[in-house]
Amino acid sequence: MRHDTPRGMHNRWGLILAGGDGTRLRPLTRRIENDDRPKQFCRLLGHETLLDRTRRRTALVIPPERTLVLVTRGHERFYAPLLKDAPPGGVVRQAVNRGTAPAILYGLLRVAAAAPMGAVGVFPSDHFAADDAAFMGHVAVAFEVVRARPDLIVLLGVEPDSSEPSYGWIEVGDRVPVGPWQGLCRVRRFWEKPPRPLAEMLLVSGALWNSFVIVGGIPALLGLIRHAVPALFQAFDDARRAINTESEPETFSAVYMRIPSVDFSERVLAPRPANLAVLKVTGTAWSDLGDPGRVMTVLTRARMEPKWARPAVVPA
Repeated sequence: MRHDTPRGMHNRWGLILAGGDGTRLRPLTRRIENDDRPKQFCRLLGHETLLDRTRRRTALVIPPERTLVLVTRGHERFYAPLLKDAPPGGVVRQAVNRGTAPAILYGLLRVAAAAPMGAVGVFPSDHFAADDAAFMGHVAVAFEVVRARPDLIVLLGVEPDSSEPSYGWIEVGDRVPVGPWQGLCRVRRFWEKPPRPLAEMLLVSGALWNSFVIVGGIPALLGLIRHAVPALFQAFDDARRAINTESEPETFSAVYMRIPSVDFSERVLAPRPANLAVLKVTGTAWSDLGDPGRVMTVLTRARMEPKWARPAVVPA
């Protein structure tokens, strides 16, 4: 399959986070696949795994040869068949799962080795969007925003359709005046899994669901991590000279074995850095598929409306 690189995409890179263990959904995924694979490697919504769908979705805006998939070595029997077509260097193997912050940092350093001034989109591998093209259209806008304002880091916040208490919410602040783009605002506050009454207030006030899709320039993202978790940054920075050498696996395995688990949302985003903005996503349903109830909701609607949840086709 051939993928052309349209004008404006040459400096875009992607990180797909596929190293999680998926324990919350394990009872359902075990029934579907008869093993303990994490949900991103499971065919929850049809013949494609969630990772397959994510790769197809991101390819609408980011060239596949510039997309890195972050995995954990212990899951190799699950991810190897799915990533056999990945380009050279497109699979980044973590020794163990240490949370989202180390995965993002390692991925950023790998991209920085090839494109130190590039822009990167970060994507969970286990989420659902009903309209891939509409969702990735907002990602494309976020890339344009950070091209115009390299200091900004943009989160995608989904327009909610319910007062879901088990999602992360973003309370929206003042509009950020960048170019012609609407719906770009400051982050006033993060609310992680608020109680139902608070979630209802957030819904009425115009707050957004946190998709955890992030777009930013390499310097801005690395600077954000360096400021928020300096010890973690230093551990990886000390090892970065091993990237793309024979010693890389051993060097970074040693790093992973001595660092704690670090959550990117909690440790990096929650302090609300001044250069963080949120872009409102409209025109598509979205779910993080975090529990069996959400999976059944998506499947039920897809059966009732067959065209509703079809992933977009990447041109050959």
